[in-house]
Amino acid sequence: MCSDDQQEESTRILVIDDDDIFTHVLERAFLKRGYEVEVAANEAQALEKTQSFEPDLISLDLKLESSSGLNLLPQLAEVSPQSKIVVLTGYSSIATAVEAIKLGAVNYLCKPADADEILAAFQKQEGNPDAPLAEQPMSVNRLTWEHIQKVLHENDGNISATARALGMHRRTLQRKLQKRPVRR
Repeated sequence: MCSDDQQEESTRILVIDDDDIFTHVLERAFLKRGYEVEVAANEAQALEKTQSFEPDLISLDLKLESSSGLNLLPQLAEVSPQSKIVVLTGYSSIATAVEAIKLGAVNYLCKPADADEILAAFQKQEGNPDAPLAEQPMSVNRLTWEHIQKVLHENDGNISATARALGMHRRTLQRKLQKRPVRR
């Protein structure tokens, strides 16, 4: 029977994120905790390292430079069905959280998240019926952000089609999407 320390040493984590600084910080934090770590910055590297490294855990950024983590998620799950996947994002929305879970992620975290929060997210796979309800409804700006994300997802990420569906100019939509999401 192996101890927790021995178990952690054999656990492999793949960090998929195009933010070099964030990736480096996570890599160092996981290594300090005794995990084996590999990193990937794009879709091709992620698929190659998933096959060669055979990770137990995968931390996947939702917004990669040239692709979406949502597009990559089913491919990772197919290549490595035993891996638990947690999606991380600085651009959280209800629509992307729901889709990430539907596509096989075990959890969804908003950035910034540290190594301990990510490791806890891998462990917490059951829903919490006692989760606290929000004290206030979402702000109008947050509701707008959520609606844009939902329509964008319905249009498979197509900016022009989303702008038409929302009745706004494409450039206006692009500017709104470049901004960080509004807090609740």
